[in-house]
Amino acid sequence: MNQQKLAAWLKGIVIGIGLCGLIVYFVILPTYGESLHAGYPEFAGWHWPWLIFLWLTAIPCYIALVLGWRIAANIGQDRSFSMENARLLQRIACLAAIDTGYFFLGNVVFALLSMSHPGILLLSLLICFAGVAVTVAAVCLSHLVRKAADLQEQSDLTI
Repeated sequence: MNQQKLAAWLKGIVIGIGLCGLIVYFVILPTYGESLHAGYPEFAGWHWPWLIFLWLTAIPCYIALVLGWRIAANIGQDRSFSMENARLLQRIACLAAIDTGYFFLGNVVFALLSMSHPGILLLSLLICFAGVAVTVAAVCLSHLVRKAADLQEQSDLTI
C-alpha cells in the first residue's frame, strides 16, 4: 500500500468516525434520553443537563479528528515521520486526557448532585479507561514518530 492510498484510507476512517459521532451525539443520545424520561418521569429534569454535558464531550473529539485529518494529509505527502505529526499526536493525547478528565469529573458531579445512577458511574469508568488508553497510545505514537523523524533527519544529513 502506497502513501496516497494509506492517506485516503485514513481520511475515510476519519470521515466515518465523524459521521458515527454525529449519529451518536445528535440522534441516539437525544432519542434515548427522551425515551428514558418518558418511561421514568422522575428523571425528566436530568435530560438536558446530561445531554449538554455529553455534547460538550464531543468538542475535543472533533478537534482530534481534524488533527487526525492533518496527519493523514502529511502521510499522503510522504511526511509520515515528521516533527509536525509528532506534535499533532501530542495534541491528540492532550485532548484525550482533557476529555477523559472532564467526563470523569462531570460524572462524579452528577453523582454528587443525585442526578446519576451508580450503574452509570461504573459504566463511565469503562469510557474513562478507553480515554486513558487513547491518551497513552497517542503519547507512545508521538514519541515513536519523533524518534523516527530524528533518525530520518540524521540519515538525510549523512547522505
